[in-house]
Amino acid sequence: MVYVVTDACLDIQDRSCIEECPVDCIYEGDRMMYINPEECVDCGRCEPVCPTVSIFHQDDLPAPAKHFAQINAEFFTDLGMPGGARKVGRVGHDHPAVATPGAGS
Repeated sequence: MVYVVTDACLDIQDRSCIEECPVDCIYEGDRMMYINPEECVDCGRCEPVCPTVSIFHQDDLPAPAKHFAQINAEFFTDLGMPGGARKVGRVGHDHPAVATPGAGS
């Protein structure tokens, strides 16, 4: 199981989670951050530093946000497995479900 970024991150992108992540698995889209489920080591260091309470363990996702597990995973369909967010930088796009304002809920 892994951690998941939810819609509370939309248009906020505080980046505290990126600084805390020991494996560099939190990537920056245009409107929100995404955790790569294949790179996440389930350490949980990102969750308590998130000021918007947008990161949850997959098992603890609130019911209205359960679909964000799939959104985070699908974000990496085209991006693949780059092996670290710092190599990639800001990705320049978002998952289609959150790409436009008002989306993602």
